[in-house]
Amino acid sequence: MQELERKELEDISFKVRETIIKMSGNGGCFIGASLSCVDIIVYLYKKYLNINLSNLKDDNRDYFFLSKGHDVPALYGVFAEIGFIDKKRLENHLQVNDYIYWHPNRNIPGIEFHSGSLGHLLSVASGVALDCKRRNQDNKIVVILGDGELNEGSIWEASLVAAAHKLDNLIVIVDRNQFQANIQTEELIPLEPLERKFEAFGWNTANCNGHDFEQLEETLSLYQPGSARPFVIIADTVRGKGLPSIEKRADRWFCNFSPEEIKNLLTELKTKQKTILTSETMMVR
Repeated sequence: MQELERKELEDISFKVRETIIKMSGNGGCFIGASLSCVDIIVYLYKKYLNINLSNLKDDNRDYFFLSKGHDVPALYGVFAEIGFIDKKRLENHLQVNDYIYWHPNRNIPGIEFHSGSLGHLLSVASGVALDCKRRNQDNKIVVILGDGELNEGSIWEASLVAAAHKLDNLIVIVDRNQFQANIQTEELIPLEPLERKFEAFGWNTANCNGHDFEQLEETLSLYQPGSARPFVIIADTVRGKGLPSIEKRADRWFCNFSPEEIKNLLTELKTKQKTILTSETMMVR
């Protein structure tokens, strides 16, 4: 990946995190998990998916499903940066005059399916993938799952079906931030060894750092559309990424911050970003 490309992706991710923080007031949002999947969604829309404003109704477009729908602030933040939605419209979050609330709504351009109740969209995506294969299309169907969402039995039923139908056009990315709501996943219902479980269900698997664009690029390049097996990436992430004061905190799942708290968090985000940039500059020298 070229340095300028990486810098552009990092800049967009920073702006999306600003958006998420701003959406965490006036009723709040699921900030911790939204921050953990930002970099994945930014990379998908900027570098990987064949989805744009001109092909949203084209049968040959790629499909993206945010199964962990409570993280929609991250998706809407990306939409605002790539022109799917006006940035000012995000100020309507949780207002009765718009469709922007805690979960994806199909009235927003680019949203393929409603989500919110966890465990549903892998089944929906598998159906879309099967339909695309039967039409002899070569598009990709990509789903982001939450790791806590994997406790839903419907996920594993859909995984079996996807493998049985050899849905090699289906790609799943698990946002592995190690938390389900307000408890760590391994304390509630342990998921590990996660890659081996998917392998046993007939999937090709890989693992990467979900905040590293080079690793995301390298890992997605392992996708084999002719393998007759669906593909899952376990993306290791950090809940609350970018805000040290809330990172990896069980109590920072859903937050409704005051204007003053939001101001402080935006300052913290900028300070963290400056620290990273300074560190990178020193390394180059």
